[in-house]
Amino acid sequence: MPSTYKKEKPWDTDDVDKWKIDEFKPEDNAGGTFAEESSFACLFPKYRELYLKQAWPLITKALEKRGIACTLDLVEGRMEVRTTRKTFDPAAILDARDLLKLLARSVPAPQAIKILQDDIACDVIKIRNLVRNKERFVKRRQRLLGPSGSTLKALELLTNTYILVQGNTVSAMGGYKGLKEVRRVVEDCMNNIHPIYHVKELMIKRELAKDPTLKNESWDRFLPQFKKKTLSKRHTPYRVTDKDKKVYTPFPPPQEKSKIDLQIESGEYFLAKQAKDRAKEQERMERQKEKKEEKQRQREQAFVAPKEDLAEKQKKRKTSADGEVRKSKKSKTEV
Repeated sequence: MPSTYKKEKPWDTDDVDKWKIDEFKPEDNAGGTFAEESSFACLFPKYRELYLKQAWPLITKALEKRGIACTLDLVEGRMEVRTTRKTFDPAAILDARDLLKLLARSVPAPQAIKILQDDIACDVIKIRNLVRNKERFVKRRQRLLGPSGSTLKALELLTNTYILVQGNTVSAMGGYKGLKEVRRVVEDCMNNIHPIYHVKELMIKRELAKDPTLKNESWDRFLPQFKKKTLSKRHTPYRVTDKDKKVYTPFPPPQEKSKIDLQIESGEYFLAKQAKDRAKEQERMERQKEKKEEKQRQREQAFVAPKEDLAEKQKKRKTSADGEVRKSKKSKTEV
């Protein structure tokens, strides 16, 4: 039962942020040093070796402030962090472990160091096992990036996170609420749902959050509802093959003859190699001869006189005879 005793609390005012997490300082650790040493190790790929070697002094300096020791083994390709007697924050070793994960997944060192802050968390999403086909996986991963990285930038601005797509993983850094949204968008993208739908939804939610009157109401009527196009709703084709006319037979269709079976039937299989070569050569010569004759016929067609009808010939002769008679009459009249 809730308490009926109400007492005024002068320190509890409206301007107090009850959700704020204060920074953990050495004075807050009343227990002193840790009884045992905790350590975490992480492997990194070969191509990250040179960058980590250059950025390691910056990483060491950031971890020393939290009392964490770190080592970089270039021979084994391994990074390790461990607690020391100067460590005062119990959660610092877990943040250092996340730092190693991000560095191994190609996150730049200045960005990865931000994980040591209390209000920032990280999430490494494995996406390769969500799609079987390699070509389809590459297309959907590119869809997540968008043209010139515009889709990824829009997601970063809407979720207040840092997102890096590298190889088979997606690394995200930010608040817990933003990371939850990023994971949902990434997994849906790999399941063939375009990220632009989520971007539209997040933009609408951001605008609705500014309105205090909608604080305790459902936002479903404002959010877009995208219907899935299933194959069951497709129209049936106009022409359908009628299978009723075929006579049912319990026996399977006869097996198609292989190349060797055809050679055995023709007797080619039993011929020696030289005989086979001679047969192939003869067949080639016959084909060549046929083509040569066909080309010769095509050339001779140009010299063949076109056929004319008998009626047309008589008509031409008649016209020519009439013309001669007229000429002769004309010459007589002139004389």
